Amino acid sequence: MSKRPKATIKPALLIWARETAGFDLSTAAEKLDVDEERLAAWEAGEDQPSIPQLRKAAELYKRPLAVLYLPEPPLTFQPMHDFRRLPDMGLRRFTPELTLEIRAAHQRRELALELFQDADEEPGVFALTASIKDNPETVGSAIRKALKIDYQLQSRWRDPRVAFIAWRSKIEEAGALVFQASRIEGDEASGFAIWADTLPVMVVNRKDAYPRRVFSLLHELVHLMLRQSGVSDLEAEGPRPQDDERVEAFCNQVAAATLIPQDLLLAEPIVAARGAGRHEWSDAEIQSLSLIFSVSREAIVRRLMSFQRATDDFYGRKRRQYAVEFQQLREREKAKNEGKSIPRNMPRETVADFGKPFVRRVIENYHQDRISLSEVSGYLGVKVRHVPGIERQLGI
Repeated sequence: MSKRPKATIKPALLIWARETAGFDLSTAAEKLDVDEERLAAWEAGEDQPSIPQLRKAAELYKRPLAVLYLPEPPLTFQPMHDFRRLPDMGLRRFTPELTLEIRAAHQRRELALELFQDADEEPGVFALTASIKDNPETVGSAIRKALKIDYQLQSRWRDPRVAFIAWRSKIEEAGALVFQASRIEGDEASGFAIWADTLPVMVVNRKDAYPRRVFSLLHELVHLMLRQSGVSDLEAEGPRPQDDERVEAFCNQVAAATLIPQDLLLAEPIVAARGAGRHEWSDAEIQSLSLIFSVSREAIVRRLMSFQRATDDFYGRKRRQYAVEFQQLREREKAKNEGKSIPRNMPRETVADFGKPFVRRVIENYHQDRISLSEVSGYLGVKVRHVPGIERQLGI
């Protein structure tokens, strides 16, 4: 039997493809169904994969096969700063799923810039800015003013999903691209930001509940205002470098001040009636306040504690209660959906993940004959038959 022909590629391309896809050597070898020693030999230039093996590697690393035949690795995006807390073993890495979401966000931004250029238009300028030396309450007030969100508007939402859509729309109007990631787990990252002078990017985890997504939106917005790129995990347990801790605490404080301004919270009849002092609050009172501001119950209790209207012990008890309730809800949802085939609404998912401004830009360029229908399908990652549904989602 004749031997299969070997793929004549540069070892550096295999190393680049694996590392930029977020795989360590052991995991990649397991996924490719080869011995780790064999994969190491390919990457050392001591051996070469067969062409079918190279195709499998290209598929795993989410790279076109032709890229692996380049004479040298292409330039890649700069590594993202990791603001997440360290796990117990003291080591963090980006999983392939998170790596792919970061790569996709960069590519969408580059595409958006090209679409603007093709239409002879300039994207709006992202002008919001902040310094970590600023007072978080002052920055929160400035964000609300810049985004034109006041108490009357916010108090009408009374639903975290409605609030998420509204905050997102306002942030997109301010000149940022806002995407949702559906590949990464909630305990890996809550979101990430990619700073750029034009069309900076924010990505939030779609697997999180809407109240957490709302908070993540504002958290990542502050990263952009600080001109920072990085991956966040909000309040996950574990240590973090001191400088990172300072940045993340500031982002959380500004997000809370934006969503639940001190003067508005203390002026609420429920709170004002109690007056000064650290109080206990009923579940009904907390729920009522969370609906007014369209945030989580934990966010309300934390703000009450920060303004000396609740004790640290009360906040700790409530946080544990909400964590248990959330886990029970997830387990019930999982049990309810086990064995069920839940139909997907691809047009709705596409608009939710990519954001209306980005999707509208793609569709408009198609209508103006600047790109083909197959390109629309490729850019949005959907089949051609879903494009009319996407247009309906946009009201086109």
